[in-house]
Amino acid sequence: MKLRRHEIVICICGLSGSGKSSIAKRIAAKYGLEYFSGGDALRKTARKLGFKPEGVGWWDSKEGFEFTKLRVEDGRFDKMVDEWLLEKARKGRVVLDSRTMPWLFDGGFKIWLDASKEVRAMRVAKRDGISVEEALKIVDERDKESNRIYEKLYGFKVGEDLTPFHLIVDTDNLSEEEVLNVICAVIDSMLERGE
Repeated sequence: MKLRRHEIVICICGLSGSGKSSIAKRIAAKYGLEYFSGGDALRKTARKLGFKPEGVGWWDSKEGFEFTKLRVEDGRFDKMVDEWLLEKARKGRVVLDSRTMPWLFDGGFKIWLDASKEVRAMRVAKRDGISVEEALKIVDERDKESNRIYEKLYGFKVGEDLTPFHLIVDTDNLSEEEVLNVICAVIDSMLERGE
């Protein structure tokens, strides 16, 4: 696996509440890379279909789940987003916040942010201002729906098959800053060696 500054592609992946979006944005800023999010692109698609995907917790709302069910039924929305992300990846100098790119893009440095369901639920509860019990149900449902979509479209289950990943970081007992420091230490080392 080669990591060269002029063509760097970093894929950050994790389940809901793992911290992938926050970490991906910070890595992009640190290395002067463009940031692209599969979730943001899907929100734009939802807007075109008449949904109102506002706020951090929209995916966990009734409307967010309705859009997800539509995605399960019709894979073209996800495929369009994935093609767009692949185009960005081929140009290089990007950080991709995506649940699919580690499997679909042949290249890049792929990072999995691991976290237990309980820790992810606590993070979602704090982020969305809901109870941990409610967040546990939401996290469980989002995990199931994501796997329905990606298994149907591509034949893999997010969070079960970790073979595409070069780095797996257990975030349960680490702060966001600590997770960032671990990842950046690995990236810096690889960039120094030109790997």
